[in-house]
Amino acid sequence: MNTKTISFLALATFVGSALAAEDFDVAAAWVKDCQKCHAEDGSGLTKKGRKLRLKDYRKPEVQAKMTDEEIVKAIKEGVKEDGEFTMNAYAEDYTDEQITALLAYIRALGK
Repeated sequence: MNTKTISFLALATFVGSALAAEDFDVAAAWVKDCQKCHAEDGSGLTKKGRKLRLKDYRKPEVQAKMTDEEIVKAIKEGVKEDGEFTMNAYAEDYTDEQITALLAYIRALGK
């Protein structure tokens, strides 16, 4: 492969991932994968959310205690308690850009 071909492939990959992130409907992803536990508004006030004693993402003090890195890790790797997953891992379902969009969505719930 020559340098022009490699450059073109790199550019195509970059543009493709940027377009995928632009087309990403973060609200739809929240409804599909997060809302059943965390609630539409991030309160955690669902049957499953109450059972798991989920934090209320609307509260500034909850937002202040969570780092971006912790949130991203939870989305990517899931959450385990007592050796069992209480939240599924989504690293294979979402790109890094999409996970960043989910992080921003969670942060916006506290405003």
